Amino acid sequence: MTDRVVLAYSGGLDTSVAIGWIGEATGAEVIAVAVDVGQGGEDLETVRQRALDCGAVEAYVADAREEFAAGYCMPALQANALYMDAYPLVSAVSRPVIVKHLVAAAKQFGATTVAHGCTGKGNDQVRFEVGIQTLGPDLQCIAPVRDLALTREKAIAYAEANGLPIITTKKNPFSIDQNVWGRAVETGYLEDIWNGPTKDVYDYTDDPGFPPAADEVVITFEQGVPTAIDGQAVTPLEAIQIMNQRAGAQGVGRIDIVEDRLVGIKSREIYEAPGAMALIAAHRELENVTLEREQARFKKTVGQRWTELVYDGQWFSPLKKSLDAFIADTQQMVSGDIRMQLHGGKATVTGRRSETSLYDFNLATYDEGDSFDQSQAKGFIELFGMSSKVASARDQRLGL
Repeated sequence: MTDRVVLAYSGGLDTSVAIGWIGEATGAEVIAVAVDVGQGGEDLETVRQRALDCGAVEAYVADAREEFAAGYCMPALQANALYMDAYPLVSAVSRPVIVKHLVAAAKQFGATTVAHGCTGKGNDQVRFEVGIQTLGPDLQCIAPVRDLALTREKAIAYAEANGLPIITTKKNPFSIDQNVWGRAVETGYLEDIWNGPTKDVYDYTDDPGFPPAADEVVITFEQGVPTAIDGQAVTPLEAIQIMNQRAGAQGVGRIDIVEDRLVGIKSREIYEAPGAMALIAAHRELENVTLEREQARFKKTVGQRWTELVYDGQWFSPLKKSLDAFIADTQQMVSGDIRMQLHGGKATVTGRRSETSLYDFNLATYDEGDSFDQSQAKGFIELFGMSSKVASARDQRLGL
């Protein structure tokens, strides 16, 4: 039986050419797998047909949008996942669901190898291959762009020589990866980190400098997951899509950072994540209302470590699984409503209400009805500062 290779297929130039390249280099049949994580663009049936026209023996299309939103974006939201305090893991969080479908397709079609279109300089090669070898330990991995030196120029020449049905003349100056959680843009003139992004970089967001009238939205959460917007029930996917549209119209979620890649280099990245950033801002504020202080402090540490693991391609690791359990436990009381104003690039919380709130009006108020016993404060301060007081007395005694 002829060997088979499952290829993570986007429909673009590199992965279309890779179908033939893999066949020639390995003698294997290629099964193209396209996974819809809300990236938009072409109809996936068009993408599937192109894969067949480019020489794939099978083309497998998976609509993973609901699965991606519920099983991958929501855990990122519950973790308040922002790599380097800025990046909501747009690309990183999509790779494990794609890997899951690649490995499933390999088993279904009897493939021995999985191929992806990543270069040797990025994070995604690690995310794909670590995930594949974790879920499918017997599978091999190849990366045509990296392993077979498939440059853009070679890809265009190959496509033209073989009459492949793909557009090869228009060169987009940017490398773009997008899904429902957000959009990542790099390369081109952005590689000069002094250059500011121009308006053609953006697609998910409108110019925050010229916003429409302010938009007020109420987001309802149940156990850390958005379940309604302005009182209308939503699925996780619908929540992200609605907030992408509403926050995006106000220019919310534009991010421009120099990022520390896993492979050891710094890279300038532009991200657009209007829905993700608005939802994270709302979720964090609801946690401020519902999480106990020490639990909240420790969760911030756990959330950061969770974020680093996912960024580094360790979605399926034992530590990630353990951190999932902790985060899930913290979300039991994270239910309620957050009111936000979306305007001019900002998502500002203006109201909170929750049946599981730890905010006690009678303890917090300075007006009549105050139930806080202020006479206890003096003794608390004395004990709280005792260790520092004793240490300071010693240092003064020793002349330090």
